[in-house]
Amino acid sequence: MTNSARPAQLRPVHLDDVSKAIIEQLQADGRRSYADIGKAVGLSEAAVRQRVQRLTESGVMQIVAVTDPMQLGFTRQAMIGIRAGGDTRELAERLAEIPELDYVVLTAGSFDLLAEVVCENDEELINLLNSRIRNLPGVQSTETFVYLKLQKQFYNWGTR
Repeated sequence: MTNSARPAQLRPVHLDDVSKAIIEQLQADGRRSYADIGKAVGLSEAAVRQRVQRLTESGVMQIVAVTDPMQLGFTRQAMIGIRAGGDTRELAERLAEIPELDYVVLTAGSFDLLAEVVCENDEELINLLNSRIRNLPGVQSTETFVYLKLQKQFYNWGTR
């Protein structure tokens, strides 16, 4: 299930300690073998494989490669606050279709939506803002927060 396909209200999934331990093993090294994970959590390789399959098929977790945008030539990252009129869910769907946006969320507060962008340079960011985001129906205004330095980025909060 993709993030955009998730129902608005999900019932929390209860994870037992073994499933949490499997997730923690994969968060430390997503390429760790099922046999090694099994040794660490006290299950067979086949049992680990089944649990990982259930966790991924249910949408509880994804196993992905996380890249460093700077090393790949994407030198400009920013968070864009968007004030909107009309149905923010429809606007969020349109924003989610823009490949340069890696994060789109509906919010409460000063902005109706937040969108994170990864661009090659400032010119690409300017073009994206002026040609593709600000022109969308429902966008009233934007405010761009350019990232100067990424101090912390972890994805291991899911099992605490």
